[in-house]
Amino acid sequence: MKSIFKVFASWKMLVVLMLGFASGLPLGLTGGTLQAWMKTENIDIGTIGLFSLVGIPYTLKFIWAPLMDRYVPPLMGRRRGWMILTQIGLIITIAALGFSDPTLTPQYVAFFAVCVAFFSASQDIAIDAYRIEVLDENELGAGASINIMGYRIAMMVSSALALIMSDHMSWSMVYLIMAGCMAVGVLASIFGPEPLAKELPPKTLMDAVYKPFTEFFSRVGAVEMLIFILIYKLDVAFAMALTTPFMMDLGFSKSDIGYVLKGVGMFATIGGTLLGGALLYKWGIKKSLWVFGIVQALSGFSFYILAHVGKNYPVMMAAVCIENICSGLATSAFTAFMMNICDKRYTATQFALLTSFMAITRTLVATPSGYIMKSVGWEMYFIISILISIPGLLLLLRYNKWQVHHEGQ
Repeated sequence: MKSIFKVFASWKMLVVLMLGFASGLPLGLTGGTLQAWMKTENIDIGTIGLFSLVGIPYTLKFIWAPLMDRYVPPLMGRRRGWMILTQIGLIITIAALGFSDPTLTPQYVAFFAVCVAFFSASQDIAIDAYRIEVLDENELGAGASINIMGYRIAMMVSSALALIMSDHMSWSMVYLIMAGCMAVGVLASIFGPEPLAKELPPKTLMDAVYKPFTEFFSRVGAVEMLIFILIYKLDVAFAMALTTPFMMDLGFSKSDIGYVLKGVGMFATIGGTLLGGALLYKWGIKKSLWVFGIVQALSGFSFYILAHVGKNYPVMMAAVCIENICSGLATSAFTAFMMNICDKRYTATQFALLTSFMAITRTLVATPSGYIMKSVGWEMYFIISILISIPGLLLLLRYNKWQVHHEGQ
């Protein structure tokens, strides 16, 4: 137990925490916070749903990940150099997004939101590779938990705090302050330890592009694993796609949403993630994916009940806590699964490929969500979110075949 505390108390873990914060901050600014801004400006709910398409760069980042494996920036090394460059891009584009107007210049809002998503996805490529390379093998589990904690704290800042701030200042000022918060990532990139390079960069761009993909797709069950990654958290992505407009429709204020949905929810998610990590150590990945996946799906009933009873603060609090704890449990097992199936020779590109498939769920499922809700209503919307968890759970019946092949490499 003492060794575990020493791992969590290390300087490397503080850097991982700060980088997790930098990774999570932009997502809220192009997601729920942008939705709230557009809702405030009376933008149609269907259009708000379509704006989920700005997240497409998260689904395509595996395309340019090999470039970040192959080429080394002139300063601060391969991983830290790319982190600094992408963080500067984020500071500029987040500020530019804030000075756009959803009513008068929606095309600029869309453009800068896509730019934020592009730099954010690129930063994730570098941070994921850095985290795996800078941590020892026995630190990877703790690093994953700390990373998720930093990520969720950032989501609270860019969602909860941003929504609360918007009640007291302009949206432009909110986004400008959020751009300044990216300095946390810049400091971590500058002062973080340099990874002890065990593998040289690929000699050619062709090697960087070709080998990670041929290695992965040569495995038995490779396509099945990608489909599983695509749909395992489909239910959560669908249920949470319109959470902010849902709460506002029920009559909750933006401050209510900020304090409970984003604030309390963040702590519930962190608690679920830490609990998931402890149970994961005891149960292993397969059992954890089964148990946490079922619990994650059933948590959708909490939002169904809230939709049924209407504006009710205790029910809202309970629904948010239940959903976030259950989602945190599943995320811990899901992250461990993706790390486990990566070939360490090609971690950056393969992990980018896997997380890109994971992001497809969030982006494409959210796109028609507004139109589906208008057709079926909020209660049926959350029932649908529960039912669509079934295919992902059924794919777990193939788990042993995936693992036997991977372990035999």
